[in-house]
Amino acid sequence: MATIDLIVLGILKKEPMGAYDIQKLVEYRNISKWVKISTPSIYKKAIQLEEKGFIKGEIVKEGKMPEKAVYSLTDEGEKEFVKLMMEIASKPIHFFLDFNAVIVNLDKLPPESQQSCIASIEENIEILKTYLEENLREKENDPEIPKTGMAVLQQQIVLADAIEKWIISLKKDF
Repeated sequence: MATIDLIVLGILKKEPMGAYDIQKLVEYRNISKWVKISTPSIYKKAIQLEEKGFIKGEIVKEGKMPEKAVYSLTDEGEKEFVKLMMEIASKPIHFFLDFNAVIVNLDKLPPESQQSCIASIEENIEILKTYLEENLREKENDPEIPKTGMAVLQQQIVLADAIEKWIISLKKDF
């Protein structure tokens, strides 16, 4: 869960905000497409990080809106952010692709079912690649989008391209 901690701490490092606003930012930046993070986990994570002393919630009321907690990084949170950055950057890199469970079992299916599975994976890669390319076009000239976010989006397109090429060679083997 260190990844979720790092995402939340990184968002709060830039500016204080409520859990709902963090969740909306995660959705807007499509962070859940490349890091396993869910909306409920953001709310739970905010509470956990506050309990650990990494963030501090301040109850605020804006106009007629109900009260909400706005979180900001503490000095301990700043240290934890740097620690997690170094820790995660130093870890071995793993690619977890759920469809690999299908690939390793393809030979246990009749040929027509093998082709169907491969075609489904290929179609889903095409859908992902189209989505990523549209997202890139929408955001590439937006000065609000951080260069780091654009770098991850470009990385995802490169990975989708590589998987697309790999599927072509896989189809030849089956």
